[in-house]
Amino acid sequence: MAELSCQQITASYGSGPILSGVDLAVPDGTLTAILGSSGSGKTTLLRVIMGFLAQDQGTVTVGGVVVSDGARIHLPPEKRSVGYVAQEGALYPHLTVEQNIAFGLPRHERRLGARAREVLELVGLSCAYAARRPGQLSGGEQRRVALARALAPRPPLVLLDEPFSGLDASLRTETREAVLHALAAQGTTAVLVTHDQAEALSTGREVAVLRSGCLVQAAPPSTLYRTPADLDVARFVGEAVVLSGEARAGVAATALGALELIDPRLEGPVEVMIRPEQIELHLPAAGSAARATPARLTRSTFYGPDTLVELELSGVSEPATARVLRGHEVPPPGSRVELTVAGAVMAYPAGEVSDPETVDAQRVGRSA
Repeated sequence: MAELSCQQITASYGSGPILSGVDLAVPDGTLTAILGSSGSGKTTLLRVIMGFLAQDQGTVTVGGVVVSDGARIHLPPEKRSVGYVAQEGALYPHLTVEQNIAFGLPRHERRLGARAREVLELVGLSCAYAARRPGQLSGGEQRRVALARALAPRPPLVLLDEPFSGLDASLRTETREAVLHALAAQGTTAVLVTHDQAEALSTGREVAVLRSGCLVQAAPPSTLYRTPADLDVARFVGEAVVLSGEARAGVAATALGALELIDPRLEGPVEVMIRPEQIELHLPAAGSAARATPARLTRSTFYGPDTLVELELSGVSEPATARVLRGHEVPPPGSRVELTVAGAVMAYPAGEVSDPETVDAQRVGRSA
């Protein structure tokens, strides 16, 4: 059993607080992705869990055992049975791949070499790599070896700090799949820190969003994306078009028409959050839907699988931006089009908007 529990973790460097009352629970055998921008406290939280940094307050429990309580108990990293994969892998350049992997193993297992070769294959590398040195490996291969080294001692919990950063898109995907396979094969509980929204949503059973040292929402990826806790989370985890509206009886009146609300309890002035893939673009035609909203296409940018279009809406002071998915025919700039919104949308009380520049419309680009 390797359930991780962090309760009311507060940590600081010098006089500045970095984490403020963070609560995090990672069930046994699952992976939770911690998502946040630079400086949000992601790596600091990993350092507290690992034991590299003593928290000011709060409790860290691994597998039912308190490893740190901010007061009397603080087990050193080597006593916590926690594996750690640093951002750059941090392999020893003078050792072979096999020697790197076996570094933390008992002496008899290092001599046999069987465990090193076992985890090498587990991360998708053949035994032919065992005699190579880190300098002879690609970036993705080095990350896999770093994971193999972390898994070799069979830790119940592994922490991964931006393990795929700096890799190109195809290598990043391939390495990520190999890492997820290896973790699942051993039933290892894992925490992945990342600033990449798509990576977090596609890897974690749950995603926890850190902002300015506070955990603002932890939920399954689909829940986080569809019903974010606030507009800042909505903008951070994906593209968002934000429009002012008036909510009444489960419907919000907006520049894109009357939209059904996910939360029908809201009443009065609201900010409505629409995911761009919900916005459907049509060419005007006889018998157009009564609920369609007229707009003028001002600009389009082609990205291959999708096209980014900017639209002028009546009653909106700034251009709105919508993504048109593959298969849609995009008319030239200046064309008149009609818009409809598919599905219910999220809304938030107008007074809770943190960025007033996006009250009328939130310009959005392609998914990260």
